[in-house]
Amino acid sequence: MTLKVNHVLHHEKSKYQDILIFESSDHGIVLVLDNAIQCTESDEFAYHEMITHLAMNSHSNPKKVLVIGGGDGGVLREIVKHSSVESAVLCDIDEAVIRLSKEYLPTTSIGFQHPKVSVHHADGMEFLRNCKNEFDVIISDGTDPEGLAKGFFENSYFELLNNALREGGIVITHTEDQWLRLPMLTQSRKLCIEIFPSVEYGYTTIPTYPCGQIGFLICCKEENRNLKEPVRSWDEETEERLCRYYNKAIHSAAFALPVFIRKALS
Repeated sequence: MTLKVNHVLHHEKSKYQDILIFESSDHGIVLVLDNAIQCTESDEFAYHEMITHLAMNSHSNPKKVLVIGGGDGGVLREIVKHSSVESAVLCDIDEAVIRLSKEYLPTTSIGFQHPKVSVHHADGMEFLRNCKNEFDVIISDGTDPEGLAKGFFENSYFELLNNALREGGIVITHTEDQWLRLPMLTQSRKLCIEIFPSVEYGYTTIPTYPCGQIGFLICCKEENRNLKEPVRSWDEETEERLCRYYNKAIHSAAFALPVFIRKALS
């Protein structure tokens, strides 16, 4: 896949990563970290809505929510659409991503303006080490499993997530697409089922990610929880007011897997 660059808006090397922001011909403003596309104005909603609402609507009453990563603010924007939320905490190590997203991606980063939101500039794993039975939902929205984010796909990280959740809590993390990194997907799932009693894999379509899709592992501390069906949902009118991609039917459909994926994961 190629994206035509109309012009570069910003380029800098932060303390942690290379950050590029450009205007494309067909996808609006594009945020790139370490040469990997993170989000584009045209399709970011397909990712941010799904990683957020698959988790949030799998919890009966999410009050306190944590985002690890997510410096573009898109997940925060979606979290605060849930009236039950009392506190949305974001922990991202790189202040530059947050600063630049506020400047160049205002419709994505609007979540930072909400009064229920608080932000910590810190290493996500270090932050989690100080959290015990604290959050109802944790959304892990890091970069690809290389460099800074490599540790976010290891056993020790999933243990920290589990410890930071309250009883019945939900965690969701993005994982790779089904076509290029199936071994990594199956390994991540294996790590999750060693720690969480309920684990499911679902995915969404998004044109500017590899192979046009990205997957999610959603886990619950409660045994035998059916994560494929939302425990809360909006009526159709509310869905159309709040979302562009997610709805109750899409929640369930996200877990309908091709045969070769189903076999690989079993």
